[in-house]
Amino acid sequence: MGTAERHRASGSGKAEEATAPRGSAAWGSAAARGTAAQGTASSEYDIPAQRPPLWVEEPARKRRLPDPVRTSAVRAVIIVALTLVQAMVAFLSALAGSWLSFPMVLSSVASTVVATWGVLDVWVTRQVWNQRNGVVSAPSSTARRLRRERRRARRQARAEGRGRVRIRRRGGTGQLSHP
Repeated sequence: MGTAERHRASGSGKAEEATAPRGSAAWGSAAARGTAAQGTASSEYDIPAQRPPLWVEEPARKRRLPDPVRTSAVRAVIIVALTLVQAMVAFLSALAGSWLSFPMVLSSVASTVVATWGVLDVWVTRQVWNQRNGVVSAPSSTARRLRRERRRARRQARAEGRGRVRIRRRGGTGQLSHP
């Protein structure tokens, strides 16, 4: 049944009900009966009022890669793509018996080494970034607690250092006891 036939048969609303996709609440019989009863369809090519959205925004499941890791990943993808194209040209020129096949095979081997380096660079960059910037952790995580304790110890050491400098600057006045 086509769209025009569906609109002609929409007086009872049963045509939309029969042709509506499963699980689509917007195309249900109540909406079809409502538009048919109101008589809003001015021609047989009108679009029903209730239509499911074409695009639904969903939150990202994963966090974005850090900038250095993303940069090395893009570089690796480009290198691997060029290596694959070069290998394909080497293979096809070998099949054709061209003089270009030998230099292309040699450069494909070199490109494979560079592509392997590029992929390893992504892995190493990711490991280094995780080591330097820590892991994304839950509030009760051990890593977060340890970082907090280290920060507190550094602040305390700086405060003590400033206190000693002030006491020395004043010439020992106001000091209750000598160290």
